Amino acid sequence: MKRQSSAGQSLALLAVLGLVGSLAAVPAAAEEPKTPQVKWGQCPDDVVAEAAPTELQCATVPVPLDYADPEGERIDLTVSRLAAADPDKRRGVLMLNPGGPGGSGLALSALLVAQGLPNSVTDRYDLIGMDTRGVGHSTPVSCGFTTDSPYYSNIPPYAVDDAAVTAQARIAEQAAEQCANNDDGMLRHLTTANTARDLDRIRAALDEEETSYLGYSYGTALGAAYASMFPGRADRIVLDSNIGDTHLDRDGLRRYALGMEQTLPDFAKWAARRHDSYGLGRTPEQVRASYLTLAGTLDDAPVAGIDGSLFRLLTFGHLFKQTQYPKLAQTWQALLENDHAAARGLSPVPEESADGALSPIDNALTVFLSVTCNDVEWPEDVTTYRRGVTEDRERYPLFGAATANITPCAFWPYAPAEPPVKIDAEGPRNVLLLQNRRDASTPHRGGKMLREKFGDRARLVTVDDSGHGVYVLGKNSCALNAATRYLVEGEMPAKDTFCRAD
Repeated sequence: MKRQSSAGQSLALLAVLGLVGSLAAVPAAAEEPKTPQVKWGQCPDDVVAEAAPTELQCATVPVPLDYADPEGERIDLTVSRLAAADPDKRRGVLMLNPGGPGGSGLALSALLVAQGLPNSVTDRYDLIGMDTRGVGHSTPVSCGFTTDSPYYSNIPPYAVDDAAVTAQARIAEQAAEQCANNDDGMLRHLTTANTARDLDRIRAALDEEETSYLGYSYGTALGAAYASMFPGRADRIVLDSNIGDTHLDRDGLRRYALGMEQTLPDFAKWAARRHDSYGLGRTPEQVRASYLTLAGTLDDAPVAGIDGSLFRLLTFGHLFKQTQYPKLAQTWQALLENDHAAARGLSPVPEESADGALSPIDNALTVFLSVTCNDVEWPEDVTTYRRGVTEDRERYPLFGAATANITPCAFWPYAPAEPPVKIDAEGPRNVLLLQNRRDASTPHRGGKMLREKFGDRARLVTVDDSGHGVYVLGKNSCALNAATRYLVEGEMPAKDTFCRAD
């Protein structure tokens, strides 16, 4: 059942539901699985190219498709390894996850090394990346989304009125039906709980009694699930940019709009100081007004394929990193000046595409939908989404009418097979939470929510910074030192910590 596919990144995010109860009898911490030792070899060519100059090894680990039938059909998981640089100091494995769900993590270790992951960490751990179930070089899934599909992003489009919600409902229903029609039996088994069970199978295949873990964004949900389902096998757990639980639900998606409200002011301050160059406004308030004016104008008259919905989505995605601010300012400037030529050069919308060709982000879209819709029940009544859009358009004017809009989860053909993983606050104190105060997709509230649920098992490090990603991917020395100290020495902060901006 091994198939090849490439995992893409949605330009919207810019990287940015089984029969009911069928898994209810599956124990969280099952007996030690009899998994063969992995055989390391060369990684796929695209992973080699992405990881260069870091050299990784790759292997496959077979796991049950359905953990309710552990001796039944198997699927393959592809994992990568960057072996500990100093065997004398090695203390175990550190599993990595980049988020999504749907992101490929095979080359994540190389990315972290390139970004400055301390040698004290790479000396002590084998860094284990992976394509989780359904993703990329693991046995992949596909809904068959094409380049001309009206469903092109896992964040719904901004709904200017009730009619727009109704129109999006038709697209969402069609997307859910398309997934059902293309499903070969895998989609219903893509859940956070099953992926956590996969992590434990990988741990066993690596012949490790415990595993440490570093997860970003949705990877925090997966790590929280693993630490809760397998507390005796979870070593040092670092969860960075937390979504607030073990799953992404409708409330979690709506918090994206809160994150944008909290993060846009950082860009607005940056742009205001550069008004003479970009002309977006001399004060942060004027820059915000430029955003609202542009969005409304593009709702009526798109420029170079960028309408108001895509403009809002692009702005949201560019807030993930401050290094993306200049590109965002260029785009706003071109749109404000109605400069079609300049906007066309900056637009992510391809001028030509082969109608009917499989979208390069089909796999990422499919995995995100499957896991998100399978993990938890979503409202099915379109009226609920109309009401939410109306509420959030007023509460979060920048982006609320997008993130409250309807998704294919409202029409998903499968009911959740089991309840979402419940956070276990009774395990060891081994969960370190990292969170920027301002983050478009995972606002600080998510870190506080997970801290409360884990109780004394966790400590929260809050960083007075903006962007998505803290450890190594961010620039704060206080947070870097706290996480490195924990991974290397096992020293957790005695209490929750606030890190001032560098």
